[in-house]
Amino acid sequence: MASGAQAQGWDQPSRRRGLRYNVQAQLDVTVLRSGIPDTLPGRSVNLGEGGLAAVLAGELLPGEAVGVEIRFPKAADPLRTRALVRHHDRLRSGLEFVGMTSEQQVAIRVWAGEMKAEPEETVQAATPVGTTDGKESESGGSGGAPPPVRNRRGRGWIFLLVSAAILLAVLWWHWNRGWEDLESGLPQKAQQPQPQAHVPAEVMEKLVTHRVDPDYPEAARPANLRGIIVLDVVVGRDGSVRDMHALNGPEVLAQAAMDALRWWRFKPYRVDGQPAEVETTVAVEFKP
Repeated sequence: MASGAQAQGWDQPSRRRGLRYNVQAQLDVTVLRSGIPDTLPGRSVNLGEGGLAAVLAGELLPGEAVGVEIRFPKAADPLRTRALVRHHDRLRSGLEFVGMTSEQQVAIRVWAGEMKAEPEETVQAATPVGTTDGKESESGGSGGAPPPVRNRRGRGWIFLLVSAAILLAVLWWHWNRGWEDLESGLPQKAQQPQPQAHVPAEVMEKLVTHRVDPDYPEAARPANLRGIIVLDVVVGRDGSVRDMHALNGPEVLAQAAMDALRWWRFKPYRVDGQPAEVETTVAVEFKP
């Protein structure tokens, strides 16, 4: 018979139901194949109301339905019942009784008591690879069984955390890169060129083409403010006032002076024959 009959090994976890007794009894197992009955003689290793383990002179296939005839010593009639093959390995078979009557179960208990058979409370499977005792692994299999569910869940959480960290890092990189690209597209504040020369006030006075006199501010009247405000002025190449700030005087008068001076125009001052940006001073007098 093909080696596929050993699909479930003798060292698989026990599926027995009920108590087993360490007894040996002669038995015959009959299996119907292709309409032809095949009887395998053997002996029991243990026996109980739910099934038995036996050594047979032939091979069975797990899942096969068989007929079992057990001949108890000193018993007049054999016990006949049906069973399912739960596992088979190296001529050793585990059978589970099917349709056993209550009278047959009582007969097994009585016979075991007469034989003074010791009950087999636990059956240890062959020690799985990688364990130090005969206990079954948490997964219920022998050596090479998958790791405990807890370990698999732990690895799953670690994988999720690492994936989330990588995703956040990628999102942060894209966000930061987007800000850099946005800032690079903004117009940069033009750097103010330094004046090429400082021109005396009397020289620039001759180059004035448009003058606007400041108005005396109403806010200065209660204090009767008066005086001369001196402004430091930068004149561009086109003759317009590019920048200025007051060098003295009350803020109210200085602001009025700058408001007027921003409308002034000059002829371009030339350096080496080319219009140049220059710095000069302008004095503005205020009287109430």
